[in-house]
Amino acid sequence: MSKVAILGAGSWGTALALVLADNQYDVCVWGNRDDLIRQINEHHENNDYLPGVKLPEKVYATTDLQAALADVKTIIVAVPTKAIREVLRKAISFIKQKSIFVHVSKGIEPDTLLRISEMMEEEIPEDIREDIVVLSGPSHAEEVGLRHPTTVTVSAKNSLESAQEIQDMFMNQNFRVYTNPDIIGVEIGGALKNVIALAAGIADGLGYGDNAKAALITRGLAEIARLGTKMGGNPLTFSGLTGIGDLIVTCTSVHSRNWRAGNMLGKGFKLEEVLNEMGMVVEGVRTTKAAYQLSQKYDVKMPITEALHKVLFDGKKVDIAVESLMARVKTHEMEDLVNTFENRIK
Repeated sequence: MSKVAILGAGSWGTALALVLADNQYDVCVWGNRDDLIRQINEHHENNDYLPGVKLPEKVYATTDLQAALADVKTIIVAVPTKAIREVLRKAISFIKQKSIFVHVSKGIEPDTLLRISEMMEEEIPEDIREDIVVLSGPSHAEEVGLRHPTTVTVSAKNSLESAQEIQDMFMNQNFRVYTNPDIIGVEIGGALKNVIALAAGIADGLGYGDNAKAALITRGLAEIARLGTKMGGNPLTFSGLTGIGDLIVTCTSVHSRNWRAGNMLGKGFKLEEVLNEMGMVVEGVRTTKAAYQLSQKYDVKMPITEALHKVLFDGKKVDIAVESLMARVKTHEMEDLVNTFENRIK
């Protein structure tokens, strides 16, 4: 089938609609705002979330969820993590055949500590669920909308064939797609990089330089890999697109809403003020809570995540949090590797 449904009319959902339309798919974007849907259909633009990008004629939009899901076999879920369950519960009654569900969000559900694919598995009945696929990687919507070269990764819950099918759908001269069999690592890397991006923004807001940012990215990657591996991810995944790649793009760019939110925190704004000013979901805030809970559950050291958790939820001042990080007890850079070696020679 040539029709694809995208649930979510934000910046990323809109950018992916453009990619699919360039690949000759008819793309129906579902959203819940009449004015935004009208803007897409009448002017072929989404100036609220992706200004300056002209959408192809093959992209159309609707607030009618049943109409959006009619005659589709591939459903792209592009809403924030906190809205995924609600949207899926509304959608499932309109889905009449087994479909591939592709989620393109990056987060972890606090308290349940479920990855997005696990949340979706709970919500989507087996009789309409052919597979669940994640698309992730270093990809600002603003640059995808301008057709700048971008590379991402897809990973499927059940089969490599599903990942390859989605790879073929999205792949073109501007948008290169790889496959990765490690769905745990792909989701963990994509989610936790937002935590480190918040910290990087704070460092920039405080006026620190490149040294501090380099330290945050590399030590942040160590935290992500440490937790992700403990949860069953492949260590090599974190040196790839959804690990170091996503960290670089999110920690160093003004396009990153997580970096921008952190930057405001570093300049002295309160969290509530930051979220009100942003006007869009900052996934890293919610993910910081989940990541901290995961570190406790798996008994994994994550000092940057812990310090950020204290800033966001315990009211700790950002400069004091930085001081406490720098004053930690000395240790090996490759602590896990050294510990493993020492245990072997005992």
